[in-house]
Amino acid sequence: MTLASFASDPARSRGRRHPEPPTPHRSAFQRDRDRIVHSTAFRRLVYKTQVFLNHEGDLFRTRLTHSIEVAQLGRSIARPLGLAEDLVEAIALAHDLGHTPFGHAGQDALNECMAAHGGFEHNLQSLRVVDRLEERYPRYDGLNLCFETREGILKHCSRANALHLEQAEPGGVGRRFLDRTQPSLEAQLCNLADEIAYNAHDIDDGVRSGLISIEQLAQVALFEQYRHHAAQAHPHLAGRRLLYETIRLMLSAQVHDVIDATAQALQAAGVRSADEARCTSALVCFSEPMQQRSAELKRFLLHNLYRHPQVCETTSRAREVVRGLFAAYAAQPAEMPASFAERPDTPRAIADYIAGMTDRFAVREHERLTGQRLLPA
Repeated sequence: MTLASFASDPARSRGRRHPEPPTPHRSAFQRDRDRIVHSTAFRRLVYKTQVFLNHEGDLFRTRLTHSIEVAQLGRSIARPLGLAEDLVEAIALAHDLGHTPFGHAGQDALNECMAAHGGFEHNLQSLRVVDRLEERYPRYDGLNLCFETREGILKHCSRANALHLEQAEPGGVGRRFLDRTQPSLEAQLCNLADEIAYNAHDIDDGVRSGLISIEQLAQVALFEQYRHHAAQAHPHLAGRRLLYETIRLMLSAQVHDVIDATAQALQAAGVRSADEARCTSALVCFSEPMQQRSAELKRFLLHNLYRHPQVCETTSRAREVVRGLFAAYAAQPAEMPASFAERPDTPRAIADYIAGMTDRFAVREHERLTGQRLLPA
């Protein structure tokens, strides 16, 4: 595939923190993707919550299946735009490596526990995983990924954290948050593919769980438009087949919308290189009508699924598990493995250890330390 002039070219990568010679049969971005897939943190994602905890059902999305869906959508958009598919895939597969057990509930609880020690944010933790916490190579910590992959993983960053990153790595991945510039087009694409993926699969999982219904979703213009199209094309469809066809049509429409809107934005901006694309406003985008409809769907899911009393009850217990684990390890660091217990930065070591846990390990470990079982393991 021929890359567009504004794409990130692996042959012109800003490189790795620890220089390595190129390989004859894989580009730098392909190597990054492969390293991510073989990492311990990636395997753990299969038992980390997306919305529904692992014990709640075998067919609900996990962080792993979510990441795979983001990668698939990202590649589908990247190819017709001439962007670097391998970089998109690498970023997509790595973007949630730092997520805690129990999804955003776990992150919020761990951030509270770390309030006096710099806080906790899962995007920054994903970068810590690939830069420091993975232990696979003899010469360095982490996975030694390319700048472009690391930059894409760090989707959000506070100014305080950006200043800290800039001090440790001048001109590195924290710089753009201080300069207010954009990441690569591939990173921008992953951000949008992430949104498209979770909106769609949370509809599927929400209906499967019984917490939301197709009838409720009729009030959401984006969903109802494509449910109507599906029903017209296939009058016999009902139940899950109708839901699946609606989601499929909705996904296709969003993918095509991003491709067309982004192509127009690139042409209007007149960017000719990856560096020029960083110095404009974000260029990977929905059209305005699709942006409004996507935002409406997000509001619906927030109020009807993410804040559903059953979900809130589970996430409340999940926060308690994380807070209990942090308190137990703070009181007795030796309860952690030696590689964490012997670190001088005890609070951050505890956060790193808890963040790396799967849902079910966190539940079992909390029960071992406190004698309480708050959730099924």
